[in-house]
Amino acid sequence: MPFLYQSFETQAQIDAQYNPSLHLADPAEPLRHYQASAAQARATLPAVLDVPYGPTLAETLDIFPAAQPHAPVLVFVHGGYWRALSSKDFSGVALGLQPRGVTTVVVNHALCPWVTLDEITRQVRAALAWTLRHIAAHGGAPDRVAVAGHSAGGQLGAMALATPWAQDYGLPPEPLSAALLFSGLYDLEPLRYSYLQPLIQLDDGILRRNTPLRHVRRCATPLHLVWGAAESGEFARQSTAFLQAWLAAGNQGTAAALPGADHFQAIHPLENPHSSMVDWLCSHLGV
Repeated sequence: MPFLYQSFETQAQIDAQYNPSLHLADPAEPLRHYQASAAQARATLPAVLDVPYGPTLAETLDIFPAAQPHAPVLVFVHGGYWRALSSKDFSGVALGLQPRGVTTVVVNHALCPWVTLDEITRQVRAALAWTLRHIAAHGGAPDRVAVAGHSAGGQLGAMALATPWAQDYGLPPEPLSAALLFSGLYDLEPLRYSYLQPLIQLDDGILRRNTPLRHVRRCATPLHLVWGAAESGEFARQSTAFLQAWLAAGNQGTAAALPGADHFQAIHPLENPHSSMVDWLCSHLGV
């Protein structure tokens, strides 16, 4: 039997690696957790919601300002395999950041199949450009902006690191102070043969333009990659392969598997102001 991708012969084998819900006793529990944390954040933290950063209805972001002026900023890009969820499901990431003096920006974007992955990547870059230009009006420091992303948001965060900011946006060539990516997808090829393909519709051009491993460049932004130690081997491979390419390009990067965490729990540390992930971020934002 011919291989679909590397050593995988069937879609079922690929799905077993890339559908993290398959291995959960209660597949609905992760979203319940996210939504409960998100509701808590919106009920207890200052927030400016649904701020437009682009011309379409989907292009909005939610800002959770820190108490002090000129605060460092984290821009968070959510997961959902580019075809599900929204910024409102992930307000909870601000719970660990706002108490540490970090302003949190949670990005919303359009979803597949209504738009392509090309367009989602463009929207996330536009959200970052908006933040760099306008966050000072919300008390943020445009010279201390980091990006974080989870799962599909990890791919989008990695593509942000490949952006020619000066050429395309007229911004400083290295505008991001740090990048913290959780359980990301940096090699998109196997997803072409997965249960996701009917919705995300990957083709040769989309893969070429949006696969982070194909766009690693010399970059001054420090990078930390995280995945859950209880995740599939493919999620670990994705992060370790990206780290290897990142370091080979002469960049600064580290990685860690979060003990006991599954794919969905990997970002739970952002809800805890005392977690090592929040500590890492604050150390690179000067907090």
